Amino acid sequence: MSAKLAVAFRLLDPRLPGWGFPRWGSASAAGLDLHACLDAPLSLEPQAPAVLIPAGFSVAIHDPDWCALIYPRSGLGHRDGLVMGNGVGVIDADYEGPLMISAWNRNPPPSPGAPQAAITILPGDRIAQLVFTHVTRPDFTVTDAVADSSSNSSPTGRGQGGFGSTGVR
Repeated sequence: MSAKLAVAFRLLDPRLPGWGFPRWGSASAAGLDLHACLDAPLSLEPQAPAVLIPAGFSVAIHDPDWCALIYPRSGLGHRDGLVMGNGVGVIDADYEGPLMISAWNRNPPPSPGAPQAAITILPGDRIAQLVFTHVTRPDFTVTDAVADSSSNSSPTGRGQGGFGSTGVR
């Protein structure tokens, strides 16, 4: 049985209910769709600095065993290049301010004569998703075995290789 979480939403943008907020894209979707609460279309140029877009609400999680994460929507990130400028946004349980979406166009600048690769975001577009998840705070043990990276005595044999050391097959 999953633990239930009670989260209070404070609507900051009166247009959200008309856009269908709050809703998940499907009955089993993990992420709650986030809308761009803009007053006019926004054009994100390729590789330009990230822009903060209001999500139009705030949350009160309050339970320190939970947090919320803001992710890009899969299709927009993969197909169109719209990703989060900060990778993933973390909403701590004690944060109650307005949610903002850090949007960035990861596409390369166009070649001379090529069509523009800007991404246009319209008011109300669903551009990100909010996922609630448990937070685990482990009890740490300081040990010389983990801290000594020059040793080959790791019980797992994984003390030296680093990124990509186990290959792809």
